[in-house]
Amino acid sequence: MHPVRKKRLLVITVIVLILSVVVGLVMYALQQNINLFFSPSQIASGEAPRHANIRAGGMVVQGSVKRNLDTLAVAFDVTDFQHKVTIEYRGILPDLFREGQGIVAQGKLNENGVFEATEVLAKHDEKYMPPEISEALKNAQNSMGESKEPAQSTY
Repeated sequence: MHPVRKKRLLVITVIVLILSVVVGLVMYALQQNINLFFSPSQIASGEAPRHANIRAGGMVVQGSVKRNLDTLAVAFDVTDFQHKVTIEYRGILPDLFREGQGIVAQGKLNENGVFEATEVLAKHDEKYMPPEISEALKNAQNSMGESKEPAQSTY
């Protein structure tokens, strides 16, 4: 092989190798920051991974909010009108957090199926609903309409 071609091949190989390493590192970094959304029905069916950062959301069930008077710990249930998931959060809830309102929580699902939230987001006005929640609620209503027998409630 001619020395000039050998040198070009070596330069191209080094460039491809460096680009591969850079792309690999970027993909690794992005993989750790992905937070997928799961509805209560998906969590109940086991689709949501345990001990991985995910987002979950739905409507806060009426009468489900339980606050610890000594700490900032609070537990509440969210539903997509088919299943419900218990969310535990330690911190100050948003001012707009209420029963019967849509929320999205970010955190991890533990072994007991309880969602341990690190952040809770509430809707910001009366007409707004997070896109993930509205889509999950539409899917739940569509699947309820397709089945001939009434959906079983877990609460």
